[in-house]
Amino acid sequence: MPSLTQRAITLVVALATFSAPLLHAAAPHARNVSIDKLPPNTRSIFDAAMKSMDDSWDADAHLVRAPTGFSGHADTGRRARYMVRETSNYALGLLMRDGKGDRERAADALNAVLKEQFLDQSTPWYGTFRRTPEEPDPAGEHTVMWANYDPNWRVFIGTTFELILIEYPERIPASVALNMYKAIDTAITGEMKQGRLKPSYSNIALMYGALWDFAANHDNNDEWKQKSSAWIREVSRLYHLYNSFEEYNSPTYYGTDLFGLALWRSYGSTAEIREAGRNIEGHLWDDIADFYQPGLRNIAGPYDRSYGMDMETYVAYTGVWMRALLPADKAPLPIPDANTDHLGDLWFAPHIAVLGANPSAAALAKMTTFSGEHMVRRQITDDRSATAWIGNKIILGGEDTKLTKDAPHDTQFHPATAQWRIPTGSIGWFYVWQSPKINVDVDHTTMTIATDGTITIRLKAEGTKLEDLTATKWTLPGLTVAIEGDQKSFDVKPSTYYKEGDSFVLTYTDMHKLKLTVTPQ
Repeated sequence: MPSLTQRAITLVVALATFSAPLLHAAAPHARNVSIDKLPPNTRSIFDAAMKSMDDSWDADAHLVRAPTGFSGHADTGRRARYMVRETSNYALGLLMRDGKGDRERAADALNAVLKEQFLDQSTPWYGTFRRTPEEPDPAGEHTVMWANYDPNWRVFIGTTFELILIEYPERIPASVALNMYKAIDTAITGEMKQGRLKPSYSNIALMYGALWDFAANHDNNDEWKQKSSAWIREVSRLYHLYNSFEEYNSPTYYGTDLFGLALWRSYGSTAEIREAGRNIEGHLWDDIADFYQPGLRNIAGPYDRSYGMDMETYVAYTGVWMRALLPADKAPLPIPDANTDHLGDLWFAPHIAVLGANPSAAALAKMTTFSGEHMVRRQITDDRSATAWIGNKIILGGEDTKLTKDAPHDTQFHPATAQWRIPTGSIGWFYVWQSPKINVDVDHTTMTIATDGTITIRLKAEGTKLEDLTATKWTLPGLTVAIEGDQKSFDVKPSTYYKEGDSFVLTYTDMHKLKLTVTPQ
């Protein structure tokens, strides 16, 4: 069966006398969304993202510059100046906006991104892209995935190419479109050759299924059609075991899940795929709404993967999706500026504007107005479950892992979490940062932590003093926490991780059980 690239070359030859729009006709399921018809909240976040990317554009490099707070990648040894994936996001936004000069700038951006794809078929990183042009080529037996290259750039950039080729083929040169099709083929082939991806790796698995389905049908590749359909069915089957993803309750990666599901329901090649996308997307929005406290503008934990504890201060993909639905004073998203933490995630807004957010009316109502105090209990896998208290003044979250999961140094896993609003108006929070294998259970305003060893807790609340924190009681602005525990010793010291101050590291040594009871003021 000829590849997508071979078929595209044949079409170029056959239709050489016709215009690009004839060559790249819109797919049957193209949404054809105009920015002038976007809902007001979606238009607002789209415009904010585009202004930020306009300001970051380097006309000489044809790439967007990294935001001020971006620290670079581990292997470069220095701060990255440019971002490859985010440049593809900008190209999508430019083509959707379609203002004066936008098509030309988008073509320049896409060509710059295409140059950064790894094309050596003998390597595990074949088909993925550099994260920044400054990082050296991976090489040798000591190359480490994630440190020296990111395989997930295959699907992040590939699905952005997919959106452009479906929605705006007439706005890019035919030669650029041809190279994008070729890059998608290469990305899929590279992922298949590497064989590292599992259907349980939800955010990447969802995007991979969408991209594979797209490529299979543009190639008319029967083998890829069968395999991509089987992949999508398996991702769906795993979700429906407990109506949850293994990467449970991630403020960042739930946003990527919503993107992958929106690709399924918008562009899936079969009714089965489109319905699976709609169904799981609806379930996921309902789950997000149950954990969300609109007065605190935060999603309660526990978080399997999180980059922060206060969505009012950093950009998370899920927060961007919610801002597309909610006004700024209701959404879990800061007003962005050049120094906003994870600002680059705001640049995902064009994808959301194209695809649209589809929560149920009931879920949207819960995200808009506090529905009342309630407990949330969810089974995640056979061994793991989540409990959360969504209170009027505080939210608590805990994950019981049946002592199968730990929290190592600098993990994204936050098995015990709490957030509340302090009298000055900011959010106070604490979470278990490091722990041996752990169980955490929340029951209304009580959190019970069980493990065998030493746990470290990070706490941040404006106005807190060192003397306010003892082994048995934390007297915090807006909150009192009473602690019963069997620890051997207790230690507290100021944290050097957060520049703002008022943050601490608390250590309970050689413990088996801690019971925390919170009393909001």
